[in-house]
Amino acid sequence: MFDFEKLEVYNEARQMNKKVFENIIIPLQVDTYILEQLKRAQLSVLLNISEGTGRMSRPDKKRFYVMARSSLNEVVSLLQVLTDLKILKQAVYDEIYIQAEKISKMLLGMIRSMTTKIE
Repeated sequence: MFDFEKLEVYNEARQMNKKVFENIIIPLQVDTYILEQLKRAQLSVLLNISEGTGRMSRPDKKRFYVMARSSLNEVVSLLQVLTDLKILKQAVYDEIYIQAEKISKMLLGMIRSMTTKIE
């Protein structure tokens, strides 16, 4: 088992990834630019968490966790656009949004732990 697979934040992001792909990317007819941007951002969250876990130095780990959190912000923004355009149902948005908030808080905790000095 890889270290990232043990992380609650990774497994939460993986579940969110599945929801986004199952509910938005696969079934909905969405502008290809928005769709590709959403795919890239959503996968970036998951992949940056796993890649950061594999890094050895705290600053390097932190950089990937920051990128994951930034990509998560991008996902939420894109989901808001789809909801505003009535492409995405509010209930699906709300469910994913709650999960995104949880992941964001977890990532922030990980980022902050990489900043704290070890004594």
